[in-house]
Amino acid sequence: MTIQDLLKDKSDQIDYKSICKKYSWILEKNHCCVLSPDSDGLLCGLFMSNILGWKIAGFYDGKVSVVYKECLNKNPIFLDMEIFRKEIRSMGHHMLLVNKRHVPEEWSNFDNCIQPNNLRNYDGKNNFRLKYPLATIHMLISIISYKYRNVTIPKSAIPPLFFTDGVFNVLFRYPENVLNWLYYLRIHEDWNPLKSVFENDEYSVFTLMKEMDDFFRRRDTVSVSKERGDRLRISNKDGMPANIENITNGNCFINSEAKIRIINFMKILSDFTKWEYKENNWVCWEDMKFFQFKKGDFIRDRKTITVQNFKGLIERKPLSWAMTSGNNIEYTLEEPDKLLK
Repeated sequence: MTIQDLLKDKSDQIDYKSICKKYSWILEKNHCCVLSPDSDGLLCGLFMSNILGWKIAGFYDGKVSVVYKECLNKNPIFLDMEIFRKEIRSMGHHMLLVNKRHVPEEWSNFDNCIQPNNLRNYDGKNNFRLKYPLATIHMLISIISYKYRNVTIPKSAIPPLFFTDGVFNVLFRYPENVLNWLYYLRIHEDWNPLKSVFENDEYSVFTLMKEMDDFFRRRDTVSVSKERGDRLRISNKDGMPANIENITNGNCFINSEAKIRIINFMKILSDFTKWEYKENNWVCWEDMKFFQFKKGDFIRDRKTITVQNFKGLIERKPLSWAMTSGNNIEYTLEEPDKLLK
């Protein structure tokens, strides 16, 4: 099916009622959660801590994770990443399935994962160019707002909501796919606060450019050499931890300078979105447990994306993965540590 055919098909829309029933935990108050350490994860954390009083218990980047010790036995929810474990609740937006005609038997491991591409049965072979083009925060806002109709988003929140995960880049590069997904998410309906974000008549292209420029400049005030201000680096390219101290003694914590930088960035996000940084809800800075994992990808493994190679990956019981391009899958194995064990 072409994008043009999808745009004509007005019947393909998300069933929020079913989502809220199947994944009722996303609507519950006072859960602990673990975030991806970038702007999308941070926005999700700010949003859920404000709307439902969630505790931000730690971070996961595919190579390492740090989780607040008191939340380890509370089954924390992972936001902005898909965890391939039936017992772990998560929400992400990457392309995961290689071929819908060859779905692994273990696919039920995603039964507790909210995932837009999986909801539409999209796979890399047939639908990679149709994959979800927005960030986790956009779908999260829509789900929560369907249940709690008092959610509002100020016009000032548009720059960070367009910035995260490079959404501003795809708006005009892949307009047909973005329009299709906006319709799928039902942003045109009056109850959905994303309507004021994507259908805002007050923003000309020039005005939006100026607003985005202001956001970039404010982000840059908290950036330092080799570390952009909009993300918390918790590992290096080689998989070794970064900005995490006291690991060997069992009570690790986030380096104070990195902590201050990311809190200052979240306060910038708060200024735009009006989602307050509530210090008591962010318990992710100290008294943490550290987890080390093994990160790999098909290109370095000299493997192509085939049904057989994907089956081989699933047999290795990956913790998470993502098709990052048409010819590569990045994956994480629970080696040497087991998550939440």
